[in-house]
Amino acid sequence: MSSTTLQWLSLVGTIWLQAIIGTNTNFPAYSSQLKQLLSISQVQLNNLAFASDAGKLFGWFSGLASIYLPLWLVLLTGSTLGLIGYGVQYLFITEQISSLSYWHVFLLTFLAGNSICWINTVCYVVTIRNFLSDRQVAVGITTSYQGLSAKIYANIVDAVSPHKKAKAFLFLNSLLPVIVGLVAAPLVREFDATSPKHTRVGFAVMFVITIFTGIYAVLSSLQFVTSKASSLDIMTGILVCLLLPLLVPLSVKIKELQDNRENLRIYHFTMEENNSEERVENEVKEGEVEEEIGIIEEVGVKLMLRRINFWLYFFVYYFGATVGLVYLNNLGQIAESRGCSNTSSLVSLSSSFGFFGRLMPSLMYYFYRGQCRISRPASLLAAMVPTSGAFFLLLNRTDLALYISTAVIGVCTGAITSIAVSTTTELFGTKHFSVNHNVVVANIPMGSFVFGYSAALVYRNEGHEHYEHGQCMGMECYRNTFIIWGSLCFFGTLLALILHVRTRKFYSQIQ
Repeated sequence: MSSTTLQWLSLVGTIWLQAIIGTNTNFPAYSSQLKQLLSISQVQLNNLAFASDAGKLFGWFSGLASIYLPLWLVLLTGSTLGLIGYGVQYLFITEQISSLSYWHVFLLTFLAGNSICWINTVCYVVTIRNFLSDRQVAVGITTSYQGLSAKIYANIVDAVSPHKKAKAFLFLNSLLPVIVGLVAAPLVREFDATSPKHTRVGFAVMFVITIFTGIYAVLSSLQFVTSKASSLDIMTGILVCLLLPLLVPLSVKIKELQDNRENLRIYHFTMEENNSEERVENEVKEGEVEEEIGIIEEVGVKLMLRRINFWLYFFVYYFGATVGLVYLNNLGQIAESRGCSNTSSLVSLSSSFGFFGRLMPSLMYYFYRGQCRISRPASLLAAMVPTSGAFFLLLNRTDLALYISTAVIGVCTGAITSIAVSTTTELFGTKHFSVNHNVVVANIPMGSFVFGYSAALVYRNEGHEHYEHGQCMGMECYRNTFIIWGSLCFFGTLLALILHVRTRKFYSQIQ
């Protein structure tokens, strides 16, 4: 099989890994049941959500491992860590293990959260190396599927075990990454080739497939659809969507077979000359992409921490995407307190819109590159405004407001997460990107603890004041929390505006 076909297959393998890597995103779907099974408080439950995010603090271990170890070993290491982290928890709640304290569960959740970093590192390395000249587009497409993780897991659980969700989710979280990792391990590796052929057409087809998958995910999350179609039908549809990307490497292989038949009549020296010309063209295109990206300065982490732009950027992410992620982590308790029983539908909705949020930046870059484009800070600003409004909309007690706000927060959080990868590169350079960006995303576990813990305290106080056993029902459970989150997000919007003004001159020069 040619290297071009294998490169496209590596992209498909990466898509499959990204689709099942977000094991922490389905936590809201079973958090209420886990709270009852473990007999823990809302504050302790929030600490478990924080433990999963805190695993990212040691994500740099996987970065070092990818330098010195084969990528397939890094991939299987991450899958194994997830198997241990979630698997032991599953054995505990199914009473296969009797002696397991709360802090054991906390450490296991931390380990499971760290496993995501290992698999994610492999996905980034393989995608960037195999599609160097189109790395932003390739990374955008693959990471968008991570937004579907919660949707995929929720559909499988609804079809297989709808009444024992906590046990089913933990079982899937432990085994599914291992199974998909074993299948994808032969595919996700670096291949020796300058640039895959037919990239323009290939990525166009990938975008069509990806958008179709996202539309199906959104429609199958709506209540009027779920009431008519069975859970098994919806699950089958999403699995078929995950197989559709195979059409691209299959088409490339068929095209190569046809070209090989035609080239049998061409002299070898002509073929070598054409290949040489193609290599030159690819090098020129890669150079053009480098010029299009541009950077403000090339700095390491020490100098970056002294830059005003860094702190503006850090807190824009902190008050934007991180607050959104904390909201999504607490979605199960929020829905329960408002009397909304269809938590799985809400989680699927947020997952589906998060999928489109991650995809949109790469989609715009692909079709508008070389033309006048909106700058990264301006893109962050555009995503922050509706996020702030969505939190204030949650003060409305209707289910419609809950669904609309969840969709808006999902799409904007996904967009900010995707935009951030390119923003870090453009503000602080490419040489130290892995370290610099890990410092930026360190705000996620920090925010998960601060915002999540404060929300849990408000929930507990309201519960003790109005109800028994610390359980709170009603709008007052999260009313003050939504006001605080919305206000912080609005403050982050102002910071994004300042960052946009400070970098406007630079972006106007590279347009």
